[in-house]
Amino acid sequence: MGALVTLDLPDDSPMLGLPWIITFGPLGDDDEWEPVVCGPYERPHALALAEAVVAEEQLMAVVEPLLPALTPEEIRGEIAAAQIAAEDEAARIDEADLYGDFEDVIDEELELAAERQPEPEPVTPPSRDEVRAGLARIAALLTARGD
Repeated sequence: MGALVTLDLPDDSPMLGLPWIITFGPLGDDDEWEPVVCGPYERPHALALAEAVVAEEQLMAVVEPLLPALTPEEIRGEIAAAQIAAEDEAARIDEADLYGDFEDVIDEELELAAERQPEPEPVTPPSRDEVRAGLARIAALLTARGD
């Protein structure tokens, strides 16, 4: 079984309506190959497809939104926002270090949490027709952007 990584978003996040991509890559350092990027998909389709693949393969799947930026300024704005978020995260980590290193107990806490959670049932991947319908909706969304 592989690993699936995605953003944990609130139900009202505007990012949920964006197109999403899946990047498949090696799970460990032993394998070296170029990642495979698939999409765009609607988020539920991306998650279901990624889950179906990593359920049977030792792969990592990263499911993330595709930001349809139309100008260099929009792209620069997204880059600046990502840089600020990374700086904020680094500051939070530095602050956490002031109060001690909790790495020793985090593994135990994760193991206990995993034991308490029920085993998730596999999600049925969308059919070809469902994916095609989603692609049509994404195309309409992308072509209407900026109007």
